[in-house]
This record gives sequence, C-alpha cells and structure tokens, in this order.
Amino acid sequence: MPAKLLAYPVFAALIGFTIGGCQEQTRETGAPEEEQNDSERNEEAVEWSYEGGTGPDHWGELDDAYAACANGKEQSPVNIDSAQVEEDEEKYDVEVNYQSSSFSLANNGHSIQANSAASENHLVINDEEYELAQFHFHQPSEHLVNEQRYEMELHLVHETENGDAAVLGVMIEEGEENNTLSDLWDQLPSEETEEDVNIEEPVDLQALLPEDQTTFQYEGSLTTPPCTEEVKWMLFEEPIEMSEDQIQDFKKIYHENHRPEQSLEDREIIKN
Repeated sequence: MPAKLLAYPVFAALIGFTIGGCQEQTRETGAPEEEQNDSERNEEAVEWSYEGGTGPDHWGELDDAYAACANGKEQSPVNIDSAQVEEDEEKYDVEVNYQSSSFSLANNGHSIQANSAASENHLVINDEEYELAQFHFHQPSEHLVNEQRYEMELHLVHETENGDAAVLGVMIEEGEENNTLSDLWDQLPSEETEEDVNIEEPVDLQALLPEDQTTFQYEGSLTTPPCTEEVKWMLFEEPIEMSEDQIQDFKKIYHENHRPEQSLEDREIIKN
C-alpha cells in the first residue's frame, strides 16, 4: 500500500480501468455522441460544478438527464475497503493494449483532459474491445482506499462502438517527477479552452501505468453528470508518482475537482 496517502474527511454518499469525473471524459467516458461528455455536451445543456448550488449534492436536480446522480444504485466513486474486497477472483478478463500516441489537451471547465488523436490504444475486456477516448485528472483522488485519499487520480476512459464504458483508474502520490507527463504538463491550459492544444511529443501510455497490474474491479458509473451507470471500473492498487511541483501546477488550475464518495450498496469489489 502507498507510502503517502492524504487523509481527507470521508463524504457520505464513484472510479478507476477510472478508470472518471470521469469527466468530460468524452462522456466521462467518452460515450456515444448523443450522450457524450460528462461535461462538454452536458455542460451545453445544464451547467454543473463541484461546489454550491450546482455542486455534487444538486446534480440530480439540475436536469432530468442527471437523475442517476441522485437516484442511481451503482454510483462512483467509492471507498475501497480492503476488509470487504474479494481476492483471487476474476471479474473482468482484461488485456491492455497501449503504445506511444499523439494527444491534444483541453481545459473543459472541470478538468484537464487529453483527447486521443489515434485509435490504436484499447482494452479488451471479456473479449470485447474498448477504445481509449481520453484521459483526465482529479485532485484529490475521487476513490478512497481504506477511507483515505491520494493526492490525485488519473482516469483513462474507454468505450465500445456501442457506447459501453470502461475506466482505468490510477492513484497518484507525491514523489519523483513523472517524466511521462512532463511534456503534457509544460502545456497545461490554465483557462477553459475553445480549441484543443496539440501536444508535440507522443505520450507513452504504458509508462503511465504502475508496474504491479493488480486492480480493484467493480460496476460503477461516470463520476460527473449524467452519472451514467454500467461502467466497468478497474482501479490499480499500486499508485504512480508525480512531483510536488507537478501536483501544485495542477492544483493552481483545479483544486477539489472530485465527486464525494458514493454508497457501495450491495456491490462487490474484486481484487485481481
């Protein structure tokens, strides 16, 4: 378990293979065009935020399309309680196919999101292919591990041709500089963007993942409106590191862009 966890109060009540806000996430999750975007498209319809009258406590009231945010029974993020995790069982048979690829950056008003410019990165889950649509960040982490939060959380959002979603979630703790993200971090857009910023150097996605491939797997939702459910979540147990400066650079743009913990209800979490 990670050396550095930040202890935050646990909010009463949705990751991350977060992976999740999922945010803006083409849906959070890069969903079909018509229901896409946990933020971009939904933002056009009804504005939402992480505080005040348009914050998480009110998402379900803002629009009928967001009803799951208030009434859903499989919402994300959740607390991963190691005492309740079922081990040595395989919920999802997952194959990760990542390579260095081009991305463009957007500040969508809720997070920094890297949009995929290629189609070669995908997951195969139980023989079904999920293409990577985008990845984005939350500060602090949305998921908790034994009631504690990490400094940040990375969500890699995938979808099938039919719009089914799967998120890889990676916890981030303070440590060494993350060289894989350095070029991207040099171009973080501090203000909401109308057009994406092209990243000159490709991002080595495989290098973003922890060496230990153990994940916590469960059925959840997008972590931003419309909070769509039936999302496959796979959260890596081992965190990755980012430097204090990198974390602070993100916090200057987005601080506390996370949804509070949601009730696990009767769902099970499998450690694979």
